[in-house]
Amino acid sequence: MTAIDAAFRRLRASGERGLVVYLTAGDPTPAASLRYLRAAADAGADIIEVGVPFSDPTADGPTIEAASRRALLSGMNVAGALELVRRFRGTHTTPIVLFGYYNPFYRYGWPSLCRDAREAGVDGFLVVDLPFEESGEALPCLRESGLDWVPLAAPTSGMARVRAVDRAGSGFLYLISVTGVTGMRKTLPPEMAAWARKVAKATRLPVAVGFGISSPAMAAAATRHADAAVVGSACVKIVERNGRGTRGPAELSRFVRSLKKALR
Repeated sequence: MTAIDAAFRRLRASGERGLVVYLTAGDPTPAASLRYLRAAADAGADIIEVGVPFSDPTADGPTIEAASRRALLSGMNVAGALELVRRFRGTHTTPIVLFGYYNPFYRYGWPSLCRDAREAGVDGFLVVDLPFEESGEALPCLRESGLDWVPLAAPTSGMARVRAVDRAGSGFLYLISVTGVTGMRKTLPPEMAAWARKVAKATRLPVAVGFGISSPAMAAAATRHADAAVVGSACVKIVERNGRGTRGPAELSRFVRSLKKALR
């Protein structure tokens, strides 16, 4: 059983929904980024996605794209993200998913990446632009290293594809709520509930809904037929507003606590 499996088992036993928090590694600096990661964990995040910054984040909206630019300017890269996770592991056990795009991972080299990620304390990977059909190089390395591969399903995915990625993946299924990029929204699409219910009934993996969730009420609505909510841009926006200031982690902590309260 992986750490992510254990987290969802604990959530099911307690009758609550999970909270997955996304933060960009190195935003605004590596030292400040570590403080935000610790604040999210202390406030009750069940899983943390640590985003590896990339110069062409095609699935991300303006908020996370700007965070990637700030992180790249701070010198962050794949090796730096692994070091950030290693330092986080010195104080916390919250499961970590390394979130990113294929190019930086490919350049690092999958065998070395899986080995180094495991040693650093990473529990799984989510590769945004790696289609299931092209995962033949990455998946064997991840499996051999005991790392989860978190698959994605979009509103445009047919159920045959949803079932295929569910069989191949592990940890949880990331269910994208909208056709578009990440970013804070005021409401979820009206068809989201039916889509999540249909996917949850057809899959073995826990389902986490993401893209656009920006408030406790939206998190609760997103998990009516799912196991967890993923909140990214709203958390990254707090980092953007506060930067290296000491009030930033405290503000993030308050927000994460409010999200988690809505999911209990």
